[in-house]
Amino acid sequence: MSEWQRTVTCNDIRPTHVGQSVTLNGWVLTSRNFGNQTFIDLRDRYGLTQVVFEADDKTLFDAANKLGTEFCISVTGTVRPRVAGKERADIDTGAVELLATKLTVLNTCPPLPFQINEFGSELANEDIRLQHRYLDLRRRSLQKTLILRHRVCKTIRDFLDTRGFLEVETPLLGKSTPEGARDYLVPSRISHGEFYALPQSPQLYKQLLMVSGYDKYFQIAKCLRDEDLRADRQPEFTQLDLEMSFVERDDVLSLMEQLAAEIVKQVHGITVPTPFPRLSYADAMSKYGSDKPDLRFGLEIVDVTDLAGASEFGVFKNALAAGGIVRAINAKGAAEKFSNTQLKPGGELPKVAETFKAKGLAWMKAEGGKLTGTIEKFFSDDLKAKLKERLGVADGDLLLFVADKEAVVCDALGAVRSHLGASLKLYRNWWDEKAEAEKEGKPFAVRPEHFNFAWVVDFPMFAFDDEEKRWVAIHHPFTAPMDADLPTMETSPGTAKAKAYDMVLNGYEVGGGSIRIHRQDVQARVFKMLGMEMEEAKARFGFLLDALNSGAPPHGGIALGLDRWCMIMAGTTNIRDVIAFPKNKQARDLMSGAPAAVEPRQLRDLGIKVG
Repeated sequence: MSEWQRTVTCNDIRPTHVGQSVTLNGWVLTSRNFGNQTFIDLRDRYGLTQVVFEADDKTLFDAANKLGTEFCISVTGTVRPRVAGKERADIDTGAVELLATKLTVLNTCPPLPFQINEFGSELANEDIRLQHRYLDLRRRSLQKTLILRHRVCKTIRDFLDTRGFLEVETPLLGKSTPEGARDYLVPSRISHGEFYALPQSPQLYKQLLMVSGYDKYFQIAKCLRDEDLRADRQPEFTQLDLEMSFVERDDVLSLMEQLAAEIVKQVHGITVPTPFPRLSYADAMSKYGSDKPDLRFGLEIVDVTDLAGASEFGVFKNALAAGGIVRAINAKGAAEKFSNTQLKPGGELPKVAETFKAKGLAWMKAEGGKLTGTIEKFFSDDLKAKLKERLGVADGDLLLFVADKEAVVCDALGAVRSHLGASLKLYRNWWDEKAEAEKEGKPFAVRPEHFNFAWVVDFPMFAFDDEEKRWVAIHHPFTAPMDADLPTMETSPGTAKAKAYDMVLNGYEVGGGSIRIHRQDVQARVFKMLGMEMEEAKARFGFLLDALNSGAPPHGGIALGLDRWCMIMAGTTNIRDVIAFPKNKQARDLMSGAPAAVEPRQLRDLGIKVG
């Protein structure tokens, strides 16, 4: 062992170490000179130790005063108590310090492009930090999130191992079978003009493992989709992929509830209640306007089509004549929170609805026992009384209406509901409560109610694509239809239900899966419903069809979005915070410069010409 190598980490020393000689390795976080003493805060991924250099040793003292921020150093010294009254309660080593006797500079560091700190608005621009991600990752908050991510993965592996699951890796280079988002394609050097596809998920491989007799499979799998990005989406992401044979829906749901509860317990030390509530897709859409409803607050959407149709309001009548519906939200007590100006076209709430293709947002307010607003005059007293009863109206309430086709009404009112939940502060994220408590010096503990889980089940099997004029799969084409819908699947595809399910947490979809089709004849029928004749199906999925015809067992599974899980567990709304080396909003790796042009020779080897 070299003399400069550490004997303890920067989080190890305690009052029990007083008088002992130890060696620390780490990075200089801050340096403070007080004439005859220089204090260094030395940091590694484990914690922080205060190191003291005293002027008695001039050579050592002068060397300490030449240290710059983020210099990588080794320090040997004697542990001693801090001066009374100078202890720090916010770090584990806060009762002691290290009196340096030897200093070795392992590497210097030039002036930094940004300050490595944790002060919110003072953080450097994200693109600058992503460009120098190796520096940004030194921030304690990011270190904590990656440690949390490790803990989540270990919990998953330990949990599934005790239940007989095998972790099996599947290929990254496969065949393009486009049925969802765009594939990332990899050209073959050996077979010019042919391409591999990077996996959007291991869906087909895990089904083949079930056919092969590996009845309990899982994998923490890297997946790639060439799609537009947002705060909770990356082009390459990680999911827990899981499949089981000889199971029905309830078996998968029960297992995943236990796993979800175990993750929350291991990360936050709390117990969330199980089983999770279940909502049908139809109820989720009609009551919350979303298939991933946030159930931490009410504001349920109510159908008022019959009452709207009996009014004299032309917009409602025209929407109904075109086959639409009218639904409403009663924002309790919000009448004074949104001025009439904010409710006009282009105002705060109408803008939200219009973003989701609604032609407008009608409204009324309940004031002085009456309904007021621009559309109130189109409703008779009898209709207004019925409206108040159905929506549970009291003075001070704000009623919001959207009239259109059902899909537009769901999307628009669902978005309005989410906006109201946040703007009216009908719920609190645990990390907001934690920050507020810390600011006020109050204790804080994460509580079970901070994690509102639910299942959405009974999804439609198909949806009609108006642009392509064909039926498409709601989940994916390997999802099994409900047994009761098999006889009428072709004649009534719009009413067929799927054996699909999504896990929802605080308004995020954090997992999705289904019972799969395990019979070749049923899979062929579904392909045909999707406009894929047998010849095309065999060309694209022949290996799967052959496998299903080789004694495939009933099977089903689920995938949990690991990055999104870690984002919620860590208390951030930016998925890039829980990925070591993420892409930016334009899917670029600003640190390495990917994607980038390649040498002409590489393109020639692949038989590719860039126009």
